[in-house]
Amino acid sequence: MGIRKLNPVTPGTRHKVITDFEGVTTRIPEKSLTSGTVKSGGRNHTGKMTMRYIGGGHKQRYRIIDMKRNKHGIPAIVKTIEYDPNRTARIALLFYADGEKRYMLAPNGLKVGQEVMSGLNGVPPEVGNTLPLSEIPLGTIVHNIELKPGQGGIIARSAGTFAQLSAREGKYATLKMPSGEVRMVLVTCLATVGTVSNGEHMLQKSGKAGRSRWQGRRPRTRPVAMNPVDHPMGGGEGRASGGHPRSRKGLLAKGKKTRKPKNTSNNFIIERINAKKGA
Repeated sequence: MGIRKLNPVTPGTRHKVITDFEGVTTRIPEKSLTSGTVKSGGRNHTGKMTMRYIGGGHKQRYRIIDMKRNKHGIPAIVKTIEYDPNRTARIALLFYADGEKRYMLAPNGLKVGQEVMSGLNGVPPEVGNTLPLSEIPLGTIVHNIELKPGQGGIIARSAGTFAQLSAREGKYATLKMPSGEVRMVLVTCLATVGTVSNGEHMLQKSGKAGRSRWQGRRPRTRPVAMNPVDHPMGGGEGRASGGHPRSRKGLLAKGKKTRKPKNTSNNFIIERINAKKGA
């Protein structure tokens, strides 16, 4: 897959850069694996707007994705590679040997007609296959990784992301996360081999404000453009900077650590994202 820059025939296409959808094989999703979605428009059950800048957007159907990959030992054939409006990655429709159909996150290099499997042992570590971290060779690139056995993949699921299996010791495997953090995960957790597809997603440029409206995002008002009664950063003579970044309620918005210092999962983090080198 690649990106496509449009000719500037209109103001909206002057800076527009989109993916070329080269790997997508169909526009029609599997109806049995989709469900309707309800748009709130940022309103709660009484109709009061509790979230700003939400509204409109194109009608979408949610694709039910199999993040657990728990049909062990049953081979499946990749029938189609599809676009999913609800996520940045592409998805693949699988036809299992027992007749069941499921969607999975499509990794880079997955082809229509390819056979993929998931299992606890005996499954080859090839692109698209899901197996425990204990069965994956060291140095392998993986995605859709579980943090608890049977939970379903929750790590490295967005377009172009991956983690690298770097070591194994006892009942824990060491993974280098997409953020750069190095942490331990139980070797019984499942992971899918390969990198998540559509890695060029971050290179896209919408080209016009209307495309944000298609995605349900309404125009956002900058806090420094508001009045003091509406935001702590509002008001001032001329173009005042607004002072330290704060939330609408006056809480500092940047620089504060949000992770709990006594979080139990801290014990499994070997190297943090912002660790000082050579310290």
